[in-house]
Amino acid sequence: MKWLLARVALCGCALLSEPISAQDYKLHTFERQQLTDVYFSEGANFGDINHDGKPDAIHGPYWWQGPEFKVRREIFPPKPQNRDGYSTNFFTWVYDFTGDGWNDLVSVGLPGSAAVLYINPGEGKVLEEKNHWQTQKVHDGIGNESPQFVNLVGDKQPELVCNHNGKFGFITFDVKKPTEPWVWHAISENVGEYPFGHGLGVGDVNSDGRADVIWKGGWYEQPKSLDADPLWTFYKYQFAGPGGADMFAYDVDGDGDNDVITSLAAHTFGLAWFEQVKDGDEITFKKHLIMGDKPEDNPYGVLFTEPHAVELHDMDGDGLKDIVTGKTYWSHHRQSPMWDAGAVVYWFKLVRGGETGLGEAVIKQGGLTLKKAGGKVDASKVEWIPYLADGESGIGRQLNIADVDGDKLPDIIAGGMVGSHVLRHRAKKVTKDEWLEAQPLKKKPVAMADGLSPQEAAKQMTVPPGFKASLVAGEPLVHQPVAFTFDSRGRIWVAEAYTYPNRAPDGKGQD
Repeated sequence: MKWLLARVALCGCALLSEPISAQDYKLHTFERQQLTDVYFSEGANFGDINHDGKPDAIHGPYWWQGPEFKVRREIFPPKPQNRDGYSTNFFTWVYDFTGDGWNDLVSVGLPGSAAVLYINPGEGKVLEEKNHWQTQKVHDGIGNESPQFVNLVGDKQPELVCNHNGKFGFITFDVKKPTEPWVWHAISENVGEYPFGHGLGVGDVNSDGRADVIWKGGWYEQPKSLDADPLWTFYKYQFAGPGGADMFAYDVDGDGDNDVITSLAAHTFGLAWFEQVKDGDEITFKKHLIMGDKPEDNPYGVLFTEPHAVELHDMDGDGLKDIVTGKTYWSHHRQSPMWDAGAVVYWFKLVRGGETGLGEAVIKQGGLTLKKAGGKVDASKVEWIPYLADGESGIGRQLNIADVDGDKLPDIIAGGMVGSHVLRHRAKKVTKDEWLEAQPLKKKPVAMADGLSPQEAAKQMTVPPGFKASLVAGEPLVHQPVAFTFDSRGRIWVAEAYTYPNRAPDGKGQD
């Protein structure tokens, strides 16, 4: 087969001291709950819609009452979207925009479209099955394929960070007049990247206490004063060529400054973190690849494409934030490499290894961590251990994480071409042997070689005297042939692999 996908695991026990008790060993798994198999939106979110203090699920035209997510109600008239095109709904964020105590929604569609406010009808009415919410377009031209809704400027409410007509900036609203046009604040000159730019995030890069804006080509430093809407100072650094998705500033290696985490190409390959280093007084970065375009680029052999949404969240309670991402199935339909591979979701556990002067390594919360006692961090020993959360739900352009059932375990919601799913997080106490058996194993380095063409392969075959090998069919006439047989009429039947060994979405199987 053309692509080899392996599920592999780590056996890192040689690095660990014995835990105090068997309760330190936990296995983290996820149970998939399908909300819908219909393509309504590229995103999904959690938020308390009915004011009961429990997270509900939102995907496109519907919200599902949590924590069971069995009863759904309409926000606006539902219309299944064309999987051969793209949805009119990409991102949805939950916030009380009107200040009445009931969470509303703001939604953005295809890049370049408008931001639309959906006002929660409030007590009683929100529970009606088809009580469609009041809507209001609040700003046009929301660009970039990973806009952020986050408190950027340090006030009491979030801002919508995006690219608008080629400039990066943020959009504010007045909670007293939320249906009036929202206000645009540019922070950059015109850099293009509109409307379909990739890669955008918010985080404090230079540790001055103010959040900065990060994109694939560098970062914008937030000034001390925002009076008169000044342009922000730009520092060029090419984090990614095509650009990925959500970007983060986070102290990966524990050395006290923030590094940058990003996928490298939203429609092809790559995930990396960039270690912050100083060149005199200048901030620059050193790239550390987490996952590339070949299995051997990842120590565990993990490879998937189309990481078009990324989240950063402490998934196992060890105090370190982990990466959650996956395959945005059909993000460019059949144009992306490995477009027909499984719609996976992974979480990559952060482990700060190779620290000096930090004391013993221990197992905590079913994972690897270290007892801090001071000392330096060897960034080259930082590891991201991959755990498969699910093999069928995939992700869309928006991924969100929250504890939906009150068990102190973060759950995942995603929506996209294969519908919308909640991945419910479960943790189980196990023995040391059970825990080690379930861990991903590192791969031994294996030299990879390009395969022969079908014609060349036929020439290289060794056959008995009097026989010769003739080419009947090969790629691209047949797609990843894995088996064949002859029928009673002498015809050859070939089994092709499109998604094998991963199951295709219902109705999409071609194997």
